[in-house]
Amino acid sequence: MVTHSARRIVVIGNGMVGARFAEEVARRDPEGERVRLTVVGAEDEPAYNRVLLPGVLAGRFGPGDIRLPVPESPAVEVRTGTAAVELDPVGRRVLLDDGTALDYDEAVLATGAGAAFPPIPGLAAADGAPEDGVTALRDLADCRRLGALARPGGPVVVLGGGVLGLEAARALAERGMRVSLVESSPWIMRRQIDRPAAEILAGHYTRLGVAVHSWRVASRWIPGTGLELDDGRVLAGDALVVTAGVKARTGLAAGAGIAVEHGVLVDDGLATSDPRVHAIGDCAQHSGGGAGLVQPGWEQAAVLADRLTGACPEARYSGARPVTRLKAEGIELASMGEAEADGTAETVTIADPHGGRYAKLSVRGERIAGAVLLGFPDPASEIARMYEQRAPVPADRLALLTGRPAPASDQGAAAADPTVCRCNGVSRADLESAWLDGARTRPDIAAATRATTGCGGCTRDVDALLAGWNGASPLPAG
Repeated sequence: MVTHSARRIVVIGNGMVGARFAEEVARRDPEGERVRLTVVGAEDEPAYNRVLLPGVLAGRFGPGDIRLPVPESPAVEVRTGTAAVELDPVGRRVLLDDGTALDYDEAVLATGAGAAFPPIPGLAAADGAPEDGVTALRDLADCRRLGALARPGGPVVVLGGGVLGLEAARALAERGMRVSLVESSPWIMRRQIDRPAAEILAGHYTRLGVAVHSWRVASRWIPGTGLELDDGRVLAGDALVVTAGVKARTGLAAGAGIAVEHGVLVDDGLATSDPRVHAIGDCAQHSGGGAGLVQPGWEQAAVLADRLTGACPEARYSGARPVTRLKAEGIELASMGEAEADGTAETVTIADPHGGRYAKLSVRGERIAGAVLLGFPDPASEIARMYEQRAPVPADRLALLTGRPAPASDQGAAAADPTVCRCNGVSRADLESAWLDGARTRPDIAAATRATTGCGGCTRDVDALLAGWNGASPLPAG
């Protein structure tokens, strides 16, 4: 039961990181004895997994399939369809668009980031709203807008060849649309992979019917016609999906006099220049990075929950070691660290353009400096684990890349109990335990373990395990 001495925390933003923070607080203080939490979100929707929006676009998921678990705690109140319009750090009050206000002892900014539209004629109106035929892909409203603009068999253009752009292009192709993808850099996923990997990846997309135009700059969008490029060509398009970057939502913080650069500046305790105001997720700017990916935001949510509930007041966020996964149907790609390590690293590379596979492992000081794995799903999980944990690399680098079993003496507990959901650190034994406790469906598993609530890459594995277990007793975890 919530006590009168419980401290009041207002969370501004009910996205993936804001919702995760509320869940982390509820896990540490289930009865609300220490804190009382109010989460406000501008969207009318309950919290959902934005990473899986391309799956909604492709028709693999419905809106209900990507909803995040709601904390069952007397201390957590969630208000949807309510936007914060002003932060008053002197009076410790958040003003809402419905005319009400919330007093706080601590405030948490989890406002995320919005789509950044390049200054290209025809993309956005003076007020920043997308012009006719143009949309971003940041929320469910964007999915609905795109669904109304694009029809199977019709042409669509995706502007931006990063992870989201590639996932959107694959999803649209799955829906039967004729897709062109435009990237201004020399190759797609320029920040995460090297040119040889990008060329093989582009080949995958070409075979899927997606026309990839790298190193091309958009000149203007012509509604009803398409996208004109800098070389004079016009790519036909009934719709233009802009995935060319994001901009942290810092307006509330800046208006309150809190220090802001690209994002809201935070220290290792995730406090802003006002020690009673904190920031996490894509709106936060930490010296160790982390914006733009879900996993660092979730790590920040856990650290801040530790600190504000008193569960671990000394908790600190030390920065990110993110692993990027492309979640495109039929394509397995993971990258981490330095895509193009310098001469101080030893590098092993496997290139198989005909088979559509590429693997590259760079090692420095017996630790993984970087890796790119396209079409090598089996070793990707173990290499990601070693990278995240800064574990020493086996002497046989090639065996690690190809996924051949290491000697028994080199195998640890991770091999005996394989991780199924890397985003949330859920092992096969964790899933089996949840099943034995009564979790028979994917939503039940998600509520019990958080598996499938991250990047969604483990969904097929979880479904396969459930199908086997629901038909018979679970197999041994080893």
